Amino acid sequence: MGKGGGCVPSKKRSPIDVSDQDQDHPNSDRDGPNLVQNQFSTTNSTTPVQNNNNIQAEAVKKLRIFIIFYSMYSHVELLARKMKKGVDSIDGVEGILYRVPETLPMDALEQMRVPLKDGGVPIVSVDELTMADGLLFGFPTRFGSMAAQMKAFFDSTGNLWEGQRLAGVPAGFFVSTGTQGGGQETTAWTAITQLVHHGMIYVPIGYTFGAGMFEMDSLRGGSPYGAGVFSGDGSREPSETELALAEHQGKYMASIVKRFSPSS
Repeated sequence: MGKGGGCVPSKKRSPIDVSDQDQDHPNSDRDGPNLVQNQFSTTNSTTPVQNNNNIQAEAVKKLRIFIIFYSMYSHVELLARKMKKGVDSIDGVEGILYRVPETLPMDALEQMRVPLKDGGVPIVSVDELTMADGLLFGFPTRFGSMAAQMKAFFDSTGNLWEGQRLAGVPAGFFVSTGTQGGGQETTAWTAITQLVHHGMIYVPIGYTFGAGMFEMDSLRGGSPYGAGVFSGDGSREPSETELALAEHQGKYMASIVKRFSPSS
């Protein structure tokens, strides 16, 4: 893999447990049907009576945050799943997991002992980005910046950029590095240019995680730019603090999206 603290293959890695993937992924139009067909009374009255279920059907429409990631050895995916849990904990907001397309050939992935991906997480298309109320992008580092797979996806968004169709959409990052000096901050920092050209609103977490941001007793990824994990040689599992920080970022992003939603 790339130098600069990127993930490296390990024989100890096994495919991620996919038992907690229970979220349906929308493939239809962003707005969808908003109203249930009115039902009318069959009594002698000529005044139609609206079914209360119609009002409830409109009320349950949720804001959607797309959690889009590239994960080779599952470290970023583990953060993404925790982030979804945080998003889903905010009333009226739901997190939806997506992958970006793989760019490496299958034989190269096999030589690198990359686990098979969970088929339950769909590949995101460029046009689907416009259906999100908020976006969270996760990726491992390569020489202190995002992995080529995520960069290739951003490079394919030219049509959206031309029409500024993502302008004003809140967005954030979360990362994985192989070492402490491998790019926990620079990987997110160098990715901000992608948001700037699209006119998106960058939402860092700052120090909103509280005391956990200042703990020095254990190894922890993450920074004010966003959640993070240290992968080591590929066999290291995310710590409880790293997972808690990812869940916090999901919750924080959901609260920001909800706060600035026109319907709030």
